[in-house]
Amino acid sequence: MSAEQFSNFVMSDVGAVVAFVCALILGLVLLFFFQKDAKVPLKALTYSAICLAIAVILSNIRLYRMPMGGSITAGPMIFVSLIGYWFGLKVGVIAALSFGFLRLLFDPYIVHPLQMLLDYPLAYAFLGLSGLFKGRKYGLFIGYVVGVVGRLLCTILSGVLFFAMFAPDDMNVWLYSFLYNITYIGPEAVLTLMILAVPVFKAAIDRVGIEART
Repeated sequence: MSAEQFSNFVMSDVGAVVAFVCALILGLVLLFFFQKDAKVPLKALTYSAICLAIAVILSNIRLYRMPMGGSITAGPMIFVSLIGYWFGLKVGVIAALSFGFLRLLFDPYIVHPLQMLLDYPLAYAFLGLSGLFKGRKYGLFIGYVVGVVGRLLCTILSGVLFFAMFAPDDMNVWLYSFLYNITYIGPEAVLTLMILAVPVFKAAIDRVGIEART
């Protein structure tokens, strides 16, 4: 199967179902891995698996695709951040790393192993830092912003190390990488924060979080 055929498959209805199932399977693997840890309830990990599955589906809804990797998607990062915000740093980082590997599976753009690590598992792992702000006022907003900034820094470094040849001759390579990556990460983050600022959505998230932790 060619890269184009694989991409078309992922974007199809069948591909979406496969992505959802893969995310759930990965979530179940997490359940098995942590099931003996009394500090991580089974219910919390079940909700984490569901959030991962939703995030994978949303990540395949691309509003705009950049020419050299990266896309504006339908807000999957918030569902990854929710895991840490609801259940803490440990579960959040593991889930975020898992999401990074799922993104690598379903939407790979690889030119070097280090670039792969920077753009996928390491970049998305920062979303799990929302667990540092669990229970704090405005913790979800702060945690999400921290995660997005961490992901942005990883992609900027990746751009400097592996895509510098695309920078215009008269532009600093760090500035070029920042502008390229903020073009797709920034709009998605801003849109997500605007949605979170709507009281009914924030209230719904809080209600589900309470249910997930009780």
